[in-house]
Amino acid sequence: MSPEPEIFYTVDAHGEGLPAPEYATKRSAGLDLRAAVGQDGPIIIEPGKWALVPTGLHIALPPGYEAQVRPRSGLALRDGIGVLNSPGTIDEDYRGEVGIILFNFGDKPFEIKRGDRIAQVVINKVEHIAWTLTKELPETERGDGGFGHTGKG
Repeated sequence: MSPEPEIFYTVDAHGEGLPAPEYATKRSAGLDLRAAVGQDGPIIIEPGKWALVPTGLHIALPPGYEAQVRPRSGLALRDGIGVLNSPGTIDEDYRGEVGIILFNFGDKPFEIKRGDRIAQVVINKVEHIAWTLTKELPETERGDGGFGHTGKG
């Protein structure tokens, strides 16, 4: 088995003291990301609104990898909180702070405090492809049917 990819990271001052992204269990796919809310108090997201929540993290992904930011199922179920651009993609060459755009789909204001687990990040290999223009595509059983065309739930 090949060694695990190594991801280097730095932490801004407002993220110091928070745990590094971590897997909740040995077999978790995603690592929990935490809110690096500053000294000015919690972030409140009103129903139907969104906010960019800082993590204080800057990451360096290995070549050929991306990071996908995804919602946490518990926040979605309990509070109606999701990641607005889900999944959000972090490209391997991005070095800015990882920020999470949270949206309040619920009916009550949602408070985010320092250290709250607000999202998860999944690291994936990425394949680069070459586009080739052609006159026609190979036939398939499905053809151009889409948007429920197969009749399978």
